[in-house]
Amino acid sequence: MVCDICNGSEATVHLTEIINGKVTELHLCEDCARKKGTQMEQHFGISDLLSGLADLSSPLETKQDISLKCGNCGLSYKDFKNSGRFGCSQCYEVFKKYIPSLLKRIHGSTKYVGEIPKTGEFKVVRDELHQLRKDLQDAVEKEEYEKAAQIRDQIKSIENAKAKEK
Repeated sequence: MVCDICNGSEATVHLTEIINGKVTELHLCEDCARKKGTQMEQHFGISDLLSGLADLSSPLETKQDISLKCGNCGLSYKDFKNSGRFGCSQCYEVFKKYIPSLLKRIHGSTKYVGEIPKTGEFKVVRDELHQLRKDLQDAVEKEEYEKAAQIRDQIKSIENAKAKEK
């Protein structure tokens, strides 16, 4: 498929625009898509997008919520609601009531479910070994020796893998 704008390069990006209820499909090459992306950024900032996704209004809002302000930077609830951004680190504490709903609306969850960064792998392995050792101790106390042997083997396997990484 050929690019709809330059009619020369292979279209690798496919966009659907809806303007005044009219659906238009665009098939673009990388260069034209990059230019189109720059044009879109000039019309809409990322904060506009986030504030649209994170409509923080709630039917349970009170006058106290609406008049809420950060004592450190002066950011009001209204400003936070419009921008979707905090003004300082203390805003997290002031607006903490609204953070879970913001995260849920933007990401679909309030808990991180992605990959664990490499820097956090050590902690995960350490925690796993700690739990396995605890399970091993419980199995021995209950005289479940076959289970204990399996857990012991798991621990040795993890420790050997750690030693090879070093």
